[in-house]
Amino acid sequence: MDSNNNSNLNIPSAQADVEEQIMLQIQDTLVSLDLAERFFCCDLSACHGECCIEGDAGAPITPEEQTEIERVLPVIEPDMLPSARREVAEQGVSYVDEEGDLVTTIVDGRNCAFTCYGPDGVCLCAIEKAFREGRTAGFIKPISCALYPLRLTEYPTFTAVNYHRWKICKPAEVLGRKLGIRLYRFLEGPLVRRFGQAWYDELCEACEAYLAEYGND
Repeated sequence: MDSNNNSNLNIPSAQADVEEQIMLQIQDTLVSLDLAERFFCCDLSACHGECCIEGDAGAPITPEEQTEIERVLPVIEPDMLPSARREVAEQGVSYVDEEGDLVTTIVDGRNCAFTCYGPDGVCLCAIEKAFREGRTAGFIKPISCALYPLRLTEYPTFTAVNYHRWKICKPAEVLGRKLGIRLYRFLEGPLVRRFGQAWYDELCEACEAYLAEYGND
């Protein structure tokens, strides 16, 4: 695959979600042009981390991540809300949602059980908080959370990487534009963690080539 080319893809019917979108082809992934075109930088002072408490299902996790959450649970429990501790004690750290995906446990039908709160009511991830404070090691938080607002869709032969547009993240788009930070740059750490440094270097090259040729304000 040529990582620097955009292609008008004719995806088989079994992979119709991608259809004929123009995307960047990076190794065995198809990446939305939003990563190059969109500006993005999380602005917690404006959104208060609302993405952790809005939704109808938990965050997608892998079986390995489920094991990691169970490992750090005794450390992070004091930071969790009492209702979340009760829910996890009764239901466990995860469940299988209506689409058959393994996701984190939620409380009140919407809130991630591992949400905690910082100054000014900002939502934080108890898993990441413990890691940043040095109370745990080796596991920051689920990769689906680290990558948000990107969403990955796995197909038999490739992975689609798409930007999830949501009004909650509008302040992040405003701040990103103000600071001149593109989405692919803002998510460098999580993207390297998920796909590797060589993949990310190819993505940067492809995004820069696209912007040099077509530009985007």
